[in-house]
Amino acid sequence: MKALILAGGQGLRLRPLTDDKPKPLVAVGGKPIAEWQLDWLIKNVKLEQATFLCGYKWTRLKEHFGDSYRGVRIEYSVEETPLGTGGAFRKAIVAAKLGDEDVAMMNGDIVTDLPLGEMVAAHTSAKSKPTVTLLLVPYKSRFGIVHIDGQNRVKKFEEKPEFPDAWINGGVYVANAKRLPPNLPEKGDIERETFPKLVSSGEIMAYPYRGFWSLIDSIKDIQEVEKELGLRATSQG
Repeated sequence: MKALILAGGQGLRLRPLTDDKPKPLVAVGGKPIAEWQLDWLIKNVKLEQATFLCGYKWTRLKEHFGDSYRGVRIEYSVEETPLGTGGAFRKAIVAAKLGDEDVAMMNGDIVTDLPLGEMVAAHTSAKSKPTVTLLLVPYKSRFGIVHIDGQNRVKKFEEKPEFPDAWINGGVYVANAKRLPPNLPEKGDIERETFPKLVSSGEIMAYPYRGFWSLIDSIKDIQEVEKELGLRATSQG
C-alpha cells in the first residue's frame, strides 16, 4: 500500500519549534511526528511507499529521511506555492500515476493507534464502493464544562469532556486513487471542496474510532500526547 502524508504547513502555533523545520519533524516523546506516523503505517499495513506532500522547509524532511525508512521508499511531492489539502493530494496522485488502487492519506500532525488495516478492510469490503472512507473521532472539548440547574446554581465541573454523539474528521483517509482525483481541486481544500460533493453523490463512508487519537497543533498538545504515551507504555509494561 502507498501513503500520502500532508507535510506542507508552517506549524505557526508550534513556533519556535518550527522556525527551522516543518511540523512533521517536531519531536514528540523523543522522535519526530513523521516517524510516529511511518512506524504506525508500517505496523498496520504492508507499506510500499510513503510520499510527503511538502513545501515549507521541505529539504529538512529529505535530509532526515532520504529515499527510504525501514525499507519503505520515501518520495517528496513539493509545492512551489501552497495548493491546499485537496490540491496537494491531487498533485501527488496524478504525478505518481496511481492506478485503480486504494491509498492511505493523512494529515501530517496526527498521532493515533487506529487499526488502519481494519479501516482499509472496511473500505474495500463496503457494498457502497465508496471513493473515500474517512476516520471519525469523538469531539472532545478543549475547555472545561460547568453544569448548572434551573436556578443557575453550579452543580458540577467537568474537565474537557468527550461528546460521544458528536464526531469530527480525524484527518486519516482511505481513498481510491483512480476515482478521487476528478473530485479534487487543483488548488483548494479537500474538506471544503471535495467531501461535500462526495456526500451528495453517496461516495463517502465514515470509520468511527474511539481509541487513542491526537492532533499535534500546539506545545500543550505535545505535552498531553507525551503524557498519554508515557501512561500507555507504563500500562503495557
